[in-house]
Amino acid sequence: MNRFQLNFKRNVGPTSESIRQCEPKTLQEWKDYYFSNVRSKDHIIDLGRKLYIKITEVISAEVEEITEQDCIDYMLQLVIDRTFDGYWTEIKTIYGQLEQEIGYKIEPAPDKWDRLFNVDFFIKIKERYIGLQIKPVNEGIQLSQIFKEKGLQQKTHEKFKHKFGGQVFYIFSSKTNGKKVIMNPDIIEEIRMEINRLEGRGV
Repeated sequence: MNRFQLNFKRNVGPTSESIRQCEPKTLQEWKDYYFSNVRSKDHIIDLGRKLYIKITEVISAEVEEITEQDCIDYMLQLVIDRTFDGYWTEIKTIYGQLEQEIGYKIEPAPDKWDRLFNVDFFIKIKERYIGLQIKPVNEGIQLSQIFKEKGLQQKTHEKFKHKFGGQVFYIFSSKTNGKKVIMNPDIIEEIRMEINRLEGRGV
């Protein structure tokens, strides 16, 4: 219906506005009002016939061309590729904001660092490194889960600091008004202080 626009306002009328004007208490009241004031029953029946033709002729011909491999590829792309692209778009948006704030280049950590130290990104200061973990937070990921995970990873972060000299910082990101933002902006000043320490400038 959406594809062929059969349920668009020009075909079925302003249904949302109309039902508010009608204020029906029963389905029958709404039905009578709609067929008398918005569109006729014959008109809707005609749209149903058009939909049947589209499904049985146009879509049926298209469906016959779809292979099992097309469906497999689509599901893989939807679940794997698109999820990954969305996740990395969010990550890049956040570390891009962070780079602008601190004025230092942020680089992806080697795979080995991710496995050994639970570090996603790093900032190089002279011959030492600061580690970063960017955690997207949404309704499906509770902050309590992330803080629990943070506690479990604390030992690996201590190993990172012992080996590379710098602390590991968690950056939480979320979507606000359609834009990815850093949820814990206070962390930026903490990172600046750590940079100053490693640069030997004091706090």
